[in-house]
Amino acid sequence: MKKTILITALATFVTVIGCKDTAEERQEKSLEKKLERKYDKAQDYTYTNWVLKSNDSVRKIFKEKFTSQQLTTIVALNRVDKSTFASVDTLLIPDQFDDDFLAYSPFPYTLSSAKDVKKLAIFSYPIQAYGLYENGELVKWGPSSMGSKQHKTPEGLYFCNWKGEETVSTFDDEWILRWNFNLDNEEGIAWHQYSLPGYPASHSCLRLLEADAKWMYDWADEWILADKETVKAKGTPVIVYGSYNFDGRKPWLDLAKDSHANDISAEALNGIVGKYQAEILKEQQNREAVSASK
Repeated sequence: MKKTILITALATFVTVIGCKDTAEERQEKSLEKKLERKYDKAQDYTYTNWVLKSNDSVRKIFKEKFTSQQLTTIVALNRVDKSTFASVDTLLIPDQFDDDFLAYSPFPYTLSSAKDVKKLAIFSYPIQAYGLYENGELVKWGPSSMGSKQHKTPEGLYFCNWKGEETVSTFDDEWILRWNFNLDNEEGIAWHQYSLPGYPASHSCLRLLEADAKWMYDWADEWILADKETVKAKGTPVIVYGSYNFDGRKPWLDLAKDSHANDISAEALNGIVGKYQAEILKEQQNREAVSASK
């Protein structure tokens, strides 16, 4: 009887260990699996600047010439949305439309400094855009309207805290923020959906198109709390870097003369991420330990 129990227990132990190894192997393979993308780098498309004379002409031209999907691409490239694009005097138009917005990315497709980072969001102040990385591979990019000249978004490393589908701004109770993800609880800095006018206009927050804000709302991880006042583990890391030339020309309009004018080199971005790499990996390791102890 004792032998039977011992053999059964041993078999169970071996089975458990075998299952554990298999699960770990699956996780490692999942992390190592190369991200499937349409392209392995941004495409070398060219652009034209359209000078627009009136709001009525804008609506007429775009209604007749461009499809809804093409218009979505145009507004994103110009850091505006469909409710504000008619108010700008010049719009950048790609000479070729691609159904994969990554084709127009100014961010490098691969970031070696982030290869061990599960998720990383990077906001570039100079070109008013964000890039999202998973294990160092670019998965999404898009436009943003960051802090205005009077209310600049501070540079540095943040971590995602809490989120809410619809919240009221701490600066003005008439500002309704959809798909809000808080990054700084004390300063009230967050990314969320709000009007994109084609320049930095926020009160230090990171404005996004609604579709992007909703996607990122599901993509990023919140903090893990022990109680209402104690943070056990931080959420997805977020880097804000650079400065915007408020007195200069909108940088994306320069693409009409040089299609690589807004490109961010992997070397430059690796240097920026490298400054925060140790802290990011430390917090990621802590989060993994906290999650495993649940």
